[in-house]
Amino acid sequence: MAMTSIDDLPVTPSDEPGAGSSPAEIRPRGVLGKLPRYAAGKPPVVVEGLESFKLSSNENPLPPLPAVLESIASETSINRYPDPLTTALRTELAGYLGVPATDIVTGAGSLGALNQILATFAGQNDFDAPDEVVYAWRSFEAYPISVGLAGAAGVQVPVRADGTHDLEAMAAAITDRTRVVLLCTPNNPTGPILTRREVVDFLAEVPPHVVVVIDEAYQEFVRRPDAVNGIALYREHPNVIVLRTFSKAHGLAGLRVGYSVSQQALTEHLRVSAVPFAVSQIAEHAAVTSLRHIGEVEARVQSIVDERIRVVEGLRSLGWTVPEAEGNFVWLALGEHSEDFAAKAGERALSVRPFGSEGVRVSIGEEAANTRFLELCRGYTHRPVSEGRGLK
Repeated sequence: MAMTSIDDLPVTPSDEPGAGSSPAEIRPRGVLGKLPRYAAGKPPVVVEGLESFKLSSNENPLPPLPAVLESIASETSINRYPDPLTTALRTELAGYLGVPATDIVTGAGSLGALNQILATFAGQNDFDAPDEVVYAWRSFEAYPISVGLAGAAGVQVPVRADGTHDLEAMAAAITDRTRVVLLCTPNNPTGPILTRREVVDFLAEVPPHVVVVIDEAYQEFVRRPDAVNGIALYREHPNVIVLRTFSKAHGLAGLRVGYSVSQQALTEHLRVSAVPFAVSQIAEHAAVTSLRHIGEVEARVQSIVDERIRVVEGLRSLGWTVPEAEGNFVWLALGEHSEDFAAKAGERALSVRPFGSEGVRVSIGEEAANTRFLELCRGYTHRPVSEGRGLK
């Protein structure tokens, strides 16, 4: 008997797309409806007669080094896949950090590296309640999104009134279901660091099977001598993973290069969940070149730190209460006035980052931008009276 092709069948109204009864609605995973949306910093509005400045995304206001731009321009092999192990970058980082290259796992920015960690150690297990991930709040706004997408349950512990982690409360929040703890230092968006002493004491309270991630995206901007250094701690603690990035100090945010550092007992698992080819050859060459010119990078970072100090001192001279600032940004606990302040900044061609009714984060930008920001604050009547007002 001759076979009949589907193309030979008559078309009835019910066969046509969209005709007849409605098809079942395609729904995403239920967790998506429970997650907050990531809100990237908006570009500044154009105001006639004023140069616009973006202070909303904690970006480095300076372009990459000239040598880095040259390395990008000379890369012609983008028709080929990159090295999946990013061998050149890990080798360069190993020498710079004084760690084995095998302890380094790269990712698409520190957020990509974090997602690999969560995919490896926390999620929804078969027939069990979801694993828990403990982190301070408010902190990096991608944390609840990444934790939720991994299938884990986030446990948010409020930061103190001065914007610092409440490590005692975080230790108390650890349960039998806890698999990962996230420590952000300096804390984004509030600004303070964690000290080595308090993190060492905290680790003594954490069960050894719980992974502790020390997120150091802004580490190069830190100047407090007692600040924790994750690289020093990971050598002493097998459950510590350090996150770092080339987005901030190196000015490579658009190329997405980050990495984690941990002992082999953890990296052997992280390599399984690592996204293949996450770091392009252009990004890898740029990061390697930047590391080979680290003195120039450090000089640029110091110029931003100098501006940060000027901004903080300027705010405090105006009577503004500002938390400790050790990243490339400052936090204004403006509470219900946050959106209004952001709007006033927009009228002056400055984009800043409001967080609902909690506060406003302002990145350290170009000198002219920082000066205009201080001028705005000088005339703004609703000043922060408490470092942590509105933090939830």
